Amino acid sequence: MNTWTIIAIIAATFVVMEGVAWATHKYVMHGFLWHLHADHHKKDHYGFLERNDSFFLIFAVPSMALFAVGSYQGLHTPWLWIGLGILVYGIAYFFVHEVFIHQRIKWLRNTKSPYFLGIRKAHKIHHKHLGKEDGECFGMLWVPLKYFREARKALSNQAN
Repeated sequence: MNTWTIIAIIAATFVVMEGVAWATHKYVMHGFLWHLHADHHKKDHYGFLERNDSFFLIFAVPSMALFAVGSYQGLHTPWLWIGLGILVYGIAYFFVHEVFIHQRIKWLRNTKSPYFLGIRKAHKIHHKHLGKEDGECFGMLWVPLKYFREARKALSNQAN
């Protein structure tokens, strides 16, 4: 397998993972596993970790399994590279959701990027619903364009 094929597999997996994460968030976290996700929607969090943090296993276990299968079958199969794409998405999730949006680690606070501000606004809209019903904006990296437009407009108003 050549380098460009490997990069394409990793990138395609990353893109697909946004759809998987969206569906998991909407239908699993806000569905039958709400009892694990509910603490994430409470205004008062108890401690640094939440029950919601256990969802990393939903994505980590398949990634680890694909690493194992890919290591066993060899680099000529796609499994290792799909596992890596899932891992890269998980790392992006950590930095965007945990660090940037929820500020669990106080980095990346002040941004002037319409993209990042749009993501933050969409997530705030998602959290205005404290129950599992009536949710919106379930994605992490792809959110409705109106939030990016609002962020761009707000930044241009600040500049004037």
